Amino acid sequence: MRIAETVTFGGSGLDRAAEWRAQADELRRRPAARVILLWRGKPMLKDDVLMCVPLDHPVMSDATDDLILLGLDGIGPVFAADLSGWTPPDLDTTHLDTFLDPSEQRHPAMPAGTVFAELRAIMTRLSPRDAELAATAKAIMGWHLSHRFCARCGAESAMSMAGWQRDCAACGGHHFPRTDPVVIMLITHGNSVLLGRSPGWPEGMYSLLAGFVEPGETIEAAVRREVFEEAGVRVGAVSYLASQPWPFPASLMLGCAGVALDADITIDPTEIEDALWVTREDLALAFTGGHPRILPARNGAIAHFLLRQWLADQLD
Repeated sequence: MRIAETVTFGGSGLDRAAEWRAQADELRRRPAARVILLWRGKPMLKDDVLMCVPLDHPVMSDATDDLILLGLDGIGPVFAADLSGWTPPDLDTTHLDTFLDPSEQRHPAMPAGTVFAELRAIMTRLSPRDAELAATAKAIMGWHLSHRFCARCGAESAMSMAGWQRDCAACGGHHFPRTDPVVIMLITHGNSVLLGRSPGWPEGMYSLLAGFVEPGETIEAAVRREVFEEAGVRVGAVSYLASQPWPFPASLMLGCAGVALDADITIDPTEIEDALWVTREDLALAFTGGHPRILPARNGAIAHFLLRQWLADQLD
């Protein structure tokens, strides 16, 4: 797919500078080194631009000591810092950790208009580079939060290699960030595409079917298995289209096309709430907001991207 890397979180060409991770302290001493800031997974931005601060900025007094090296850009080294230990004095916990947290937090050391905002809410407004930086930082920080203890012996491990490794002093084990592969499928039958919805989604929202790839399974097999499990539809030919890093918390979405061998739907209610075939004409109407029943997948998600390309006949 020629425009695959135009998907949200993809294609900025960031130099991740893996060769510098063991010598990250040297990069931290460079005058051009900057830090992006996250609070509970929410990046700090102003006017839809990620805020970058020098390492000696006053806001860094509330950051953890460990910085994550994200890479090198045209200016210099870019790190990420976690400010989750800081508590805003006016913190409202009503919407925190919800699917789409609308609340914003402001740090007193930052200029007016600078806020921590939910990445899902602002991802389509970021530049490709800012989106990749924010997604990478959120995913890596989330991994550290959930992998504090060694999987071999249970002792607490420590961050190393500029955030890209955890080491266990007790047993000598080394642990590395994990990404969970997820297939997401544009399944067609003639002029129609298969859409489904999960419980708890906004009223009327439908998206492509998706599911985790299991150990020992190919991408193609996962597509066929997931579609049959969720909707009872048999799938024949499968092809790869595009991928998207999805840091909610740590998935790699593998966008695929599949051709249905039949159109009979039998949903598994433990998997999804509903599934249906939607014609191109109805999907186009849904994308304009004019369909009486269907809302399309959220903008910024690979499902929205693939469906839009299918409508425009640009899946090649």
